[in-house]
Amino acid sequence: MRITILQGAFLPVPAIRGGAIEKAWQVLGEAFVKAGHDVTHISRLCDGLPEQESIEGVRHLRIPGADATKYSYLLKLREISYVLRARRILPEADILVTHAFWAPLFFPAEKFGKIYVHVGRYPKGQLRLYRKASRLQTPSEVVSAAAAKELQDGSERVRTIPYPLPFSLSGNGFARLEDRPKRVLYAGRIHPEKGVLNLVGAWKKLPESFRNEWGLRIIGPWRQDQGGGGSSFFEQLKKEVDSSIEFLEPIFSEKELMEEYKKARIFVYPSIASKGETFGLAVLEAMSCGCVPLVSSLPCFDDFIRPGENGYRFDERSNFPEDTLKKCLQSLLSDSSDSGVGQNAFETAKDYRVDGVAARFIADFEALLGRKNSSCPPKNILGSVG
Repeated sequence: MRITILQGAFLPVPAIRGGAIEKAWQVLGEAFVKAGHDVTHISRLCDGLPEQESIEGVRHLRIPGADATKYSYLLKLREISYVLRARRILPEADILVTHAFWAPLFFPAEKFGKIYVHVGRYPKGQLRLYRKASRLQTPSEVVSAAAAKELQDGSERVRTIPYPLPFSLSGNGFARLEDRPKRVLYAGRIHPEKGVLNLVGAWKKLPESFRNEWGLRIIGPWRQDQGGGGSSFFEQLKKEVDSSIEFLEPIFSEKELMEEYKKARIFVYPSIASKGETFGLAVLEAMSCGCVPLVSSLPCFDDFIRPGENGYRFDERSNFPEDTLKKCLQSLLSDSSDSGVGQNAFETAKDYRVDGVAARFIADFEALLGRKNSSCPPKNILGSVG
């Protein structure tokens, strides 16, 4: 099977500037090659990357893109020229995977392969325009439900297939919780919608005895062109910190990021983006390293967090979210030596290994192509494969 993956205009592959979607499709493309398929991956040309190269058998083509901005309409305008450049170099293929906004509108339905749209963001009305798309794939059940509601007619084209872990798991290659530093970790975009301000506020409300014993480490991009909230928001956060809170520059190396996960006992992801959070790959990454996750009540986490068993949740919708989060944090910090929840988190993460998730994508591709030997995914639109 010939598969083309077309990323959006704003981040490169490999994901040297971060990006959950970019990380996921890079490892999926490599897994498709290992399964015997031919893969071309098109992404942004920047940061000294070559226009063409082969990585793990995947043919990479890169074209000029654009920097991200906080204005959604400007993002879409900046992507038009990128998509038109991509169209000039698209090879013939059986499947064309893309999350670029304009691609399902500008590309013919079959010429470059059946259009397989990755809906990596909460839909905002655009899916009704994607009549040429053979499939609309989402990473979580809640986004599938939103997509089906938006489409009305054609909802049978929707499938839920999760993101894979972007690195390999090998046994329990991490220290027990009680052998790790007393550290709480947040890793993700430094942006208001991620609830980072609530996290800092909740942390400062903890009794001094806890803050003397524990540390909060916050890692992630704050620049707008990397998806962060910008310098003004970052400066606002820094004014709130004390000696028990530290900010680190973003880490885009998977190896280095895994080391951070392995040195933390608790991973907090307090997102408040009810129409922006679609999966939470960082949470799953931390779980794969044995961290105990504490997440908000957003429905995208329903797919893999079972409260009290493999993680914990707090209600970010309360009138006083800082107090709600502080209460949960204090409870966890009081008894963080029990590795049972961390071990269960690790076992859950195993279900998202790249080879298994890639096999489900391949089965769906083959079903679209009418291959007789394909293993078709569930017919119901909300058939989870996690």
